[in-house]
Amino acid sequence: MGNLAIISLKANDYSNPSYIGSRFRKKRFQFFEEKLALLEKPVTILDIGGTARFWTDENYQDKDVLITIINLKTEKSNSSNIRVMEGNACDLSMFADKSFDIAFSNSLIEHLHTTENQSKMASEAIRVANHYFIQTPNKYFPIEPHFKFPFFQFLPKKLQVFLQTKTSIINGVKYSREYAENIIEEIRLLSRKEIQGFFPNGDLEVERFMGLAKSFMLYKFPK
Repeated sequence: MGNLAIISLKANDYSNPSYIGSRFRKKRFQFFEEKLALLEKPVTILDIGGTARFWTDENYQDKDVLITIINLKTEKSNSSNIRVMEGNACDLSMFADKSFDIAFSNSLIEHLHTTENQSKMASEAIRVANHYFIQTPNKYFPIEPHFKFPFFQFLPKKLQVFLQTKTSIINGVKYSREYAENIIEEIRLLSRKEIQGFFPNGDLEVERFMGLAKSFMLYKFPK
């Protein structure tokens, strides 16, 4: 377990290609690109909860795709084929049914606080696009991916707050109580059964580490 914890500390440093998180994301994106290749170009993508940098890091500013990003905060995009809009993942009513070829979301659905919100986000993703690709961490993977601590997701809330505010063992930072309580309420990890329930017509790809299910990818593309 100690080795797992040490490895996981590096999981969010995507700027460093040697870090394990970067390698998982690269492999995951390659899987997505295999599905993307099945569609005629140009392809329109709605990225729910993403960033422009995510796509420019993959050199998609030069690809034959049109990407719309929805996030709670807008950001500037320097790419003509990437636009960022302010919006709520649970309410995409600004878009008509099947407005996009693909609804894409990477590690967003677990940040929506409640089962109700997660269900709304899933329904909207299915509604606005002909195809989808949704990724989320596995609730039962030993290392909680946001806090980098073994089985953090199953600890009592008081202990979760204590570890974040009274020690720097969580991500090497000592957080304020307000932040600690908010992030605990924000994150609701999903099991395999739950994510498949939100996307009942999707196919499942399991991302594994050391034989354990690390995250799930639910997708719907042409066979």
